[in-house]
Order: sequence, then C-alpha cells, then structure tokens
Amino acid sequence: MPTPDYSIELDLGEPPPELLEYARNECGEDPNTRLQAIYELREMIYERGECTPHRMDDEFLTRFLRARNFIPQRAHRLIVNYYNFKDENPDLFENIYPLDLRKIGDSHVISVPPYRDQDGRRLLLFRVGCWDTKTIPVDDLFKATIFALEIGVLEVRTQILGGVALFDLEDIGVQHAWQITPSIASKIVKLLVSSFPATTYAIHIINHSWIFDKMYNIFKPFLTADMRSRIFFHGYDVTSLHKHIKPEYLPERYGGVWPDFSYTGWLESLRHNYTIAKETISCGYKFRAEEIGSEVVSRLKEEGIELS
Repeated sequence: MPTPDYSIELDLGEPPPELLEYARNECGEDPNTRLQAIYELREMIYERGECTPHRMDDEFLTRFLRARNFIPQRAHRLIVNYYNFKDENPDLFENIYPLDLRKIGDSHVISVPPYRDQDGRRLLLFRVGCWDTKTIPVDDLFKATIFALEIGVLEVRTQILGGVALFDLEDIGVQHAWQITPSIASKIVKLLVSSFPATTYAIHIINHSWIFDKMYNIFKPFLTADMRSRIFFHGYDVTSLHKHIKPEYLPERYGGVWPDFSYTGWLESLRHNYTIAKETISCGYKFRAEEIGSEVVSRLKEEGIELS
C-alpha cells in the first residue's frame, strides 16, 4: 500500500510544455494573446465597476480567464459572480481560521488526497454519510470546501485542468436530506460551477439511494444542460466509477489502492508552507502565530504581514 504523504507541491510557476499545449488546444490560452486578454479583462473590471477585486495583478486575473476559456467577457462574469458570492455569504469568508476546521477532518466528511487522477486533476472527496448534522453546521462544510478550492486554484495545473469531485452517499439519512434546502442547493451549485475560478471537470455520485433521488430534485432547477453533462451517477457500482477514474487513483473503499486521507492531515501539512499562508491570508483567512511554523511566521513578519 502507498505510504501516506501529505506534502503539498504547488504548481505555481510557468506550466510545463504539455500543459501549455493542452491550455492552447482545450482552454484557448494562446501565449501570444495572453497579455491582451488580461488587459481586456482588467479594463472591463474598471469600466463596468460591478466588483472590486482585492487583487488585479496578471497572475490573479489569469485564474479567471483559464476557468472561462480565456474569453474576457466570460471571465468578467465569473469574477463578478465570485465577489457577489462573497458579499452574499459573509459568514463563509470573514474571521475564518482554517485550522479550526479540524473537526471536519476528524469526522472524515471531506478529504483532499495528496495524489491526482490519471489526467493530473485534483480530487475532492465527500463522504456525506459521515456528517453529524447535530455537531457540524452546514456552513462549516462550505467553509472547508471553499478553503480547499482556494488552495487548489493556486496551482497552475488545477487552473488549466480543473478538478474532480466525488460524493459518496453511503449511510445518508433523512437528517441529511433536511439540510438540503433550495438555498443550500443553490450555494453548492454556485460554488462548484458558476462562482469560483476553477473548473469542475466532473462530479461523481456513488452509493446513492432513494433519499438522494429526492435531494437531487432540489438541485435540478439550478443546473444547466452543461452542468448536468458533468454529473455521473454510479449507484453502488465501483466498476462504473473506474471507467472515469482508474483504480490506481482511488481509495481502497472504491476499489482503489490508496488509504483514506483525512482533511485534518491535509490542514496540518499546510502549516509549514509559506506560499499557502501568504496567499490565503491575502484572501482574508486568519492564522494564529502558534498554528504555523516559526520560519513561516518570520517570513510573513518580514513582509509586514501580521498574524492573530
């Protein structure tokens, strides 16, 4: 069995040649016109005034262009949606200490594996049946998911390839169904599809029962034809899942080879990563000085970044 490893290696530099080729062919990212697209997006933001981004540098704006096939008009709509979502849901973004979300990891509801799928895409795994609705508010699940997405979108590879979500619905019950109101369903769709600068390449649903069928009816009004085309239902058949994600890139519980990795372990791995700390603090997240490595704290202080 592979040895668990939570080391985080972010693809922050220039994409390798094969990714550049993919970006050109599949995402419309032409190195010869990239700067022009960034310029057009920046001008749209200034001229239309529909949002006030906390950053306007090339690297940040490129995330939104990559998520929308390098079409400035679509990227502008996405960045407006991103900041509207933040404005509409301040409780999900203000005064968030990511390491306080350990309880979600301890419950095994969300997992961010250190490996990717066969196409190089990041995986985000949800075991909804492990969610104790009495002790973990639904907002905490949103906070944990948003933080994972913010980290993921730092990677150039993820910006270009997108990510894959896997929802395991084993052991879901009526107590979970009651939590999925139209408002919550709308938030989930916005987060995974229309309001975040990362492409959800596919959503896989496994171990689903009649209860989910009822829950899914709440989602349907919010899903476009394109969104529905990215959702795959596998029932209790892992071989169906393997047609999309090979066993070598899945946990053992889905017929794969990997052990389960907890969200807690993933959070702990971030404590000594300066780049992650700096980027997430710029997004409004907070860390206590004792929560992260002393070397990271020193480097942040050198740049005038204060911790709680």
